[in-house]
Amino acid sequence: MNNFLDTILTPFTYAVSWVLWAFHELFTLIGMNPDSGVTWTLSIIFLVLLIRTLLIPVFVKQIKSQRAMQALQPDLKKLQAKYKGKTDQMSRQAMVQEQQALFKKHKTNPLSSCLPLLIQMPFFFALFRVLNNASHASESGQSVGALSVENIRSFDAATIFGAPLSETFLGTFNSGDTNWAVVIVAVIMILAMIASQFFTQRQLMTKNMSAEALQGPFMQQQKMMLYILPLVFGIGGINFPIGVLIYWTATNLWTLGQQYWVIHNNPTPGSEAERELNARRAAKGLPPVGQKKNAEAEQPVIEQPKGQREQPQRKNRRKKK
Repeated sequence: MNNFLDTILTPFTYAVSWVLWAFHELFTLIGMNPDSGVTWTLSIIFLVLLIRTLLIPVFVKQIKSQRAMQALQPDLKKLQAKYKGKTDQMSRQAMVQEQQALFKKHKTNPLSSCLPLLIQMPFFFALFRVLNNASHASESGQSVGALSVENIRSFDAATIFGAPLSETFLGTFNSGDTNWAVVIVAVIMILAMIASQFFTQRQLMTKNMSAEALQGPFMQQQKMMLYILPLVFGIGGINFPIGVLIYWTATNLWTLGQQYWVIHNNPTPGSEAERELNARRAAKGLPPVGQKKNAEAEQPVIEQPKGQREQPQRKNRRKKK
């Protein structure tokens, strides 16, 4: 099993380690200390910025899929009412088939909202391998991915606020010589990671969901994610190296800011955010979202009075004698 995972993650490990090395070299080139924890921390943060920038098209697709899921909530409720109380195998199968046809019609599926997270996971696990293996590789004089032995030793010795970037919350307790700087930094980073994850999901639920979606089964899925995801990452965070905690907190903050911008400027139709946007537009004298200001309709057309047509003058003709 480990060999299978190694085979899958090896390309991601080299990609992540190479980008990490490239940013570290860049910051060193502009005069920063190559062995400083600040230099390595900035390298991790810029790795996040690069990955999330590349994932912007996926994020746009996720937003469209989420809105499609919200739009079909009334149809899903009708489908559930249609098969309410029917527990036989044929009815269940028919309901599943109709649901799939509904998703296909709206060009979405329930897993689309998790797409950016699923794409990020290989990079996350690859970075976890790189940073988690730094201490062992440093002791044995081995390289990890694109990072040389010197890079690994530099990273393993780097600290931020006295906490080594390669150390973990659980690891420092198991070492027998607890480093309280690691404990404090890890707890702060774990809390920041959980809070950013929670507020990102809560922002979506309270601001960017239509009234129909708030009453539908999609809301139940969102409520589960609101509490389950922060809990999963919070529990897992005690075994994450400080460098991985920095990575995940930075990517959560990116997601929170990116989602805020979308909700603020391009909210879901029928949501609270859309009502707030229309209120802001009304204060500026602008029409609601999706409506164009019809200047001609607002300004009554004043018809000019038509003048009388001038009759041609008849020429006096001489009577023939």
